[in-house]
Amino acid sequence: MPDNGAQKHSRSYLLAVEDQEFLLRDEMRPFRFGMEYAKAEYALRDWGVRSTVVVFGSARCPSAEEAEALAKKARGAAEKRAAQKALDRSRFYEDARAFARIVSMRGGALAASGAPRDNVIATGGGPGIMEAANRGASECGAPSIGFNITLPHEQAPNPWSTPALTFRFHYFAMRKMHLAMRANALAVFPGGFGTFDELFEVLTLVQSEKMHALPIVLFGKDYWKKVVNFAALAEEGMISEADLKLFEIVDTPEEGWASLLQRGLSPAAPAPLKLSLPPAAGRQRPVTRKPRRGG
Repeated sequence: MPDNGAQKHSRSYLLAVEDQEFLLRDEMRPFRFGMEYAKAEYALRDWGVRSTVVVFGSARCPSAEEAEALAKKARGAAEKRAAQKALDRSRFYEDARAFARIVSMRGGALAASGAPRDNVIATGGGPGIMEAANRGASECGAPSIGFNITLPHEQAPNPWSTPALTFRFHYFAMRKMHLAMRANALAVFPGGFGTFDELFEVLTLVQSEKMHALPIVLFGKDYWKKVVNFAALAEEGMISEADLKLFEIVDTPEEGWASLLQRGLSPAAPAPLKLSLPPAAGRQRPVTRKPRRGG
């Protein structure tokens, strides 16, 4: 019998799911796009995640511990100025952390096993404000989601999102879709281009009725009044006066939570759990029953 080694080692003989060269062809993009949707969708269903509260904000806001360590190391004038800026920004980190704890404890993320989870904290998965929000949820034992993105300078996932709910996307569009499709509310902390992109995209979707109306709260009155003149947009006729009511600007985590409630967020009854340091991430268990997806 002739040897069939050449046939067995041919790339065409690989199963389609084993052939990365095939899967990465331009023609396969629609299938890759669909797989990115399905992988996160099914994992979230398995965990019973029915709705989320999405938190956006800068990756450049350090924790208080990080800012204080930077201040101690600062020597020259430039380093001291940078350290002071970091200390100033760290308050937003701590506010995002506290806000995420409030949402997780009062919103329904701590549902008993087998029940749908509502208002689960969801972030972009990276450092700064994203880390703070995932951390706040973790500190009260609640699951939280990290929707990471592949970048030229690789974004590493922060250590506080629930491992089984820490995703990585190639396509920004699919990541944005997952951030928006279950959102019951949006909380936006100070940030740069990425934060503005996410905020104004959601505002546009709500304004144009391509997305259901949802409560939107911005944290940091001094920051937002300094960097965006929202009132001028209405004065110039670029938006309507009613569009200014699509969001509210607040200063504290409790104010943020109150704003979401006043604007229609429906909290679930808190789970009868003791509030303590979170269990090891590996001990967080998925929900076995698969509820109907919301959004």
